[in-house]
Amino acid sequence: MTVLVWVDLEDGEPDGLSLEALTFGRGLATTLGSPLDAVVVGGDAPAAALGAYGVATVHAVRDDRLTSFAPAAWAQGIVDVIDATLPDAVLASGGDRGAEVLAHVAAKTGYALAANCTSVTPSDAYEVTRLRWGGSLLEEARLTGDVKLLTVAPHAVSASPAADAAAAPNVVDVTPNLSDDDLRVHVVRREEPEGGAISLADAKVVVGGGRGVGSAEGFADLDALAAALGGTVGVSRVVTSLGWRPHTQQVGQTGARIAPDLYIACGISGAIQHIVGCKAAKKILVINTDPEAPILSHADYAIIGDLKTVVPAITAELAKRA
Repeated sequence: MTVLVWVDLEDGEPDGLSLEALTFGRGLATTLGSPLDAVVVGGDAPAAALGAYGVATVHAVRDDRLTSFAPAAWAQGIVDVIDATLPDAVLASGGDRGAEVLAHVAAKTGYALAANCTSVTPSDAYEVTRLRWGGSLLEEARLTGDVKLLTVAPHAVSASPAADAAAAPNVVDVTPNLSDDDLRVHVVRREEPEGGAISLADAKVVVGGGRGVGSAEGFADLDALAAALGGTVGVSRVVTSLGWRPHTQQVGQTGARIAPDLYIACGISGAIQHIVGCKAAKKILVINTDPEAPILSHADYAIIGDLKTVVPAITAELAKRA
């Protein structure tokens, strides 16, 4: 028996959420006394990077048609690995791509899938804790079946290499059994962010803005603060709905889920959908005129005041200390 983790690649290396899934999977494998395996699809296997996280064997699914994201086809590659190895459990990150690919795996195999898990206790049936209703409650559930499928809730664990990583893992090439239907949906084009832009996923500091910013022009102060802190700007859903900023900057249940060192929430009331996206931040500073705003219950620090005055004052003070 093995624990198998699907690893998504970004520029040829495991992405951050996949490293979290590997860390989660390694803990499960240790409890089971089983080896930890990984499967990658559509790219070269980064053996050294995966070995550092305790992976014993990498299953590299190779086909020229898999170079762009095709969820059903990528899932078929994972299914072929499952059929060949019969793992005890298959894990993926709970990000957008991981959730979609593993849902296809569940549909193809008929195995049960537990999504957005934060912990697991294996026995004849796995006892799992998972996020429900956008993270507003935790559910205790039992997962049964010959192969258990789980996605790991983003930022439920911190990615950490294995303390006793062994030699580079064995790499096994896999040729998937693809049908034309598997390839009907695939990515045909990607629009990259502007050069030099810091992504929400990578930013150590995120300055968030909500309806209280007042207008698209009002974000100039937030942009200046984010630049002074070496961070980037995120926004609430209402801001994108108003057309003030693009959806790519949205933080929340239907946007990005972030885990910066510091999240500065400016003029954001704190609806649960937004809290889902930012609650993994190590520290939260709230700037708001409303002392009763729901987001204050999640704040480590708060400034009750007008962001149009407070934000420029912070930026000016940072400039003095630069």
